[in-house]
Amino acid sequence: MNVATMKVKEETAFKAAPLRNLALLEGLMNRTMERQPHLPGIVTFSGPSGFGKSTAAAYVAAKKQAHYVEIRSMWTKKPFLEMTLRQMGIIPQKMVNDMINQIAEELATSQRPLILDEFDNAVKQHLVEIVRDIYEMSGASIVLIGEEQLPQKLQKWERFHGRILAWGQADAANIDDARALNKHYEPDVTVEDDLLKMVVSSAHGSIRRIVTNLNNMAQYARAEGNETLSATDWGGRAIIGSRAPAARNFNAV
Repeated sequence: MNVATMKVKEETAFKAAPLRNLALLEGLMNRTMERQPHLPGIVTFSGPSGFGKSTAAAYVAAKKQAHYVEIRSMWTKKPFLEMTLRQMGIIPQKMVNDMINQIAEELATSQRPLILDEFDNAVKQHLVEIVRDIYEMSGASIVLIGEEQLPQKLQKWERFHGRILAWGQADAANIDDARALNKHYEPDVTVEDDLLKMVVSSAHGSIRRIVTNLNNMAQYARAEGNETLSATDWGGRAIIGSRAPAARNFNAV
């Protein structure tokens, strides 16, 4: 069994809470995979950190059997190409041009889409034109995932910018997402809506902060022997938000 086959089996087992951003990203993926031949095949999915973009990407990669690459901040051309090929289960050749050909051939032959996560790092490392070459040579469906300003960053590359089929944006988490996260991650403790609303408000759209707060609350409820937790039960205990806690003053009398 090669690396690519093993990865697909791992991804197929991936499960996630049914959040709106999963549906949004899957819709973008369907749009590029089902596009007519004369249309471009690159889509973007952008939003602030913590909005669940990477979790949505893992879910969609599993469902669509897409190649998934999370781009690291220090990757230059060669490491990017080498790691993309290794994710595909292909032994990289030595020359950059040869590796580009390898990736394009795999995408064209397999007809599997490609998800490039943390694409802001690709912009910073000037990998955009390499990705455009891969797209032009393969005609593949490619999803780029990045931070809120990713579309503005890509405007610098007109030839790339013109090949975008759709610009998708991740939604801020709402009360429905919070309920789904509660059921998915802490199924033995029901956090009631009055407390969930406080969590959503403090999280400022961040899935990650909601999950962290739910874990804290579930641990407290279990320690108290409760299966439900309301705002009254939680009292004045801290809810993690976008601000760090105030520094303590140990010199106060």
